[in-house]
Amino acid sequence: MSTGNKTETTDFILLGFFSEFKHITAMVSIILLIYMASFSGNTLLILLIWLYSHLHTPMYFLLSQLSLMDLTLTSSIVPKMAANFFSGWRSISFLACGTQIFFSLTVAIAECILITFMCFDRYVAICEPLRYPIIINPRVCLQMIAMSWAGGALTSLGHTAFTLHFNICSPREIPHFFCEVMAVLRIVCEDISAYEKAVVITSILVLLLPLSLILASYVVIFLAVLRMNSPEGRNKALATCSSHLCVVGLYFGPGMCIYMRTGSAHTPKLNQGLFLFGTVLTPLLNPLAYSLRNREVLSALKMLMGRCQSSM
Repeated sequence: MSTGNKTETTDFILLGFFSEFKHITAMVSIILLIYMASFSGNTLLILLIWLYSHLHTPMYFLLSQLSLMDLTLTSSIVPKMAANFFSGWRSISFLACGTQIFFSLTVAIAECILITFMCFDRYVAICEPLRYPIIINPRVCLQMIAMSWAGGALTSLGHTAFTLHFNICSPREIPHFFCEVMAVLRIVCEDISAYEKAVVITSILVLLLPLSLILASYVVIFLAVLRMNSPEGRNKALATCSSHLCVVGLYFGPGMCIYMRTGSAHTPKLNQGLFLFGTVLTPLLNPLAYSLRNREVLSALKMLMGRCQSSM
């Protein structure tokens, strides 16, 4: 398959992933199927939250934003990757590469901030139930969402601009299936050790600090749950919190492995595998984690299916 190397001097070549993989066509086809399932699942979850009033609560409002972020992240990477593979044209312009870096970083950072806010929502709901409507009101929800997107965009803008200002070595081939910071840094012709340390520091602020707050909050939450007198309330709280903890692991685990290792730029295959998990599987597992163990979402789904059947 042609690699499409006839590009402008400012263009990049995306080498794709695991070039020695024997069944790469089947793998890309499976990734596309997972992407379509992920797109459908997250879109359906957003639709259910929008349609049914019993899901018009702060927790589901924040969850709908998480699904929107998942859609943005996976849609900014997977379709382009598949198009490049099947067409054989692997080039990407300097502007498109910068745009892809900006949006992927923006959404990834925004998700980490939003998940931290979702943990705070659960903490207030379980530990301060009487004050919950006052503390977590619609205005506060909007502020949480705005802070998540703004924090992601501002941090991403700085890293995107700084990454692309370096001199790039010819033949400008990026060892990845999309334009990602660590992959671009691998083909830089300058000493980037200082900037790699800056990336690790940013990761501590964006990943490790929020994760520490989340884990500390859940220690308090689980202690409060164990003191509940109602078995039904205890089981409901545990189901919701366990789903959220699963999502925390899915988002924070790969990010910490990629961005909190100083030599991460020199392990492209591991990074590609982790990004494949984060951009393809995680957006699929997120709606499943919240829907399969959640009676309210399942009841909304049943009502939607009943409405569809009655209109046929």
